Amino acid sequence: MKFAPLAALGLTVAALTTPAFADDSVPTTAPAAAFSIDTPIEVLMADERAKAAVAKHFNGMDLTQHPAYEQFKSLSLKSVAPFSQGMITEEILAKIAADLAAIK
Repeated sequence: MKFAPLAALGLTVAALTTPAFADDSVPTTAPAAAFSIDTPIEVLMADERAKAAVAKHFNGMDLTQHPAYEQFKSLSLKSVAPFSQGMITEEILAKIAADLAAIK
């Protein structure tokens, strides 16, 4: 039968994409911190708490108002740091990381 391989492929794809049921008896691990210096900047800027934590270390500057925001918004602070001409130092990243980790 010509359609048997296609049917088998369809069943395989369906089995792979069908969500598994969660087992409520298994304890889950604690959730990760909501934000970090690896979080995309646009995600940080979308949350008022994270936005304030970042602005605190840039003299209150709103990164969404930066002329190049559209070019770097999908990147993280950590990945932008090497291109910041010394504005984002390891020390600043550590302080921002601590403030972001405190957000619950």
